Amino acid sequence: MKNVMSRSKIWQYGIPFMIFILGGSFGLREFTELRYKYKHTYEYKIRNELEKRGIKMRQSEEITLEKEYEKLEKMDLDSWENIRIPRPWEE
Repeated sequence: MKNVMSRSKIWQYGIPFMIFILGGSFGLREFTELRYKYKHTYEYKIRNELEKRGIKMRQSEEITLEKEYEKLEKMDLDSWENIRIPRPWEE
């Protein structure tokens, strides 16, 4: 019985492959969690260090759909001209 199981391709290739795939997915999940866990604290330390040295970091503005629509309303989208740029072999 043992000899038959050791010669079976499922035991030789299938089971180790499944262990590798499932173990790899759990391992990658743990590594990515560490990355996101410490990213916030790292950015916080950098921000504090820059403020100590007198450098002010600009706060990012919240981007909303309404603000982007207002920007598009200000632009003239009806009168445009298609300009062809010469290709390198045409110069």
